[in-house]
Amino acid sequence: MQLAMKHDLTVLLAAIVLGAAPGLTQAQPKPAPSPAVDDSEVDPPVTALDLEVIARARQLLNSPTVWNRNDTRQCPKPITRYSLYCAIEIATLEVEGTFAHRGAAMQQARFVVDEVTAKRDYRHRLKDYNNDPTTTFSDMTHIFDLTEARIRAKLATQGSPPKQP
Repeated sequence: MQLAMKHDLTVLLAAIVLGAAPGLTQAQPKPAPSPAVDDSEVDPPVTALDLEVIARARQLLNSPTVWNRNDTRQCPKPITRYSLYCAIEIATLEVEGTFAHRGAAMQQARFVVDEVTAKRDYRHRLKDYNNDPTTTFSDMTHIFDLTEARIRAKLATQGSPPKQP
């Protein structure tokens, strides 16, 4: 009996492989593509915590003497000199307790850099703006000003959800 079952299974597998059982070999529909893992234009909703993140980043990057002009987007601890990217990353960790590369405060700062540097094509907006030899410390503080204003405007139009721990 077992020999007959093995034979039947072998015949069925051969039929599938050779296409003799068309109903069993039809292609299954492909699942819908998943959204891009790292969409550089994602625009997550902002919260009041994002204003705190930008305020804290401004405190961290508060003078030319602590400005790291050679950003690598690596923020080793302990950190004593801050690039624009690292100031926002560290501030996000301190304020929110976690960090997301495409988090709201970071993304709003990226969009501000896009607006300010419309004629430049930066691969990594925050890093390249920070490292651009034409960028001044005054430009850096202006990015914080514009990012804060942008977050406030978004909060006004979307309504501010309660602060998250």
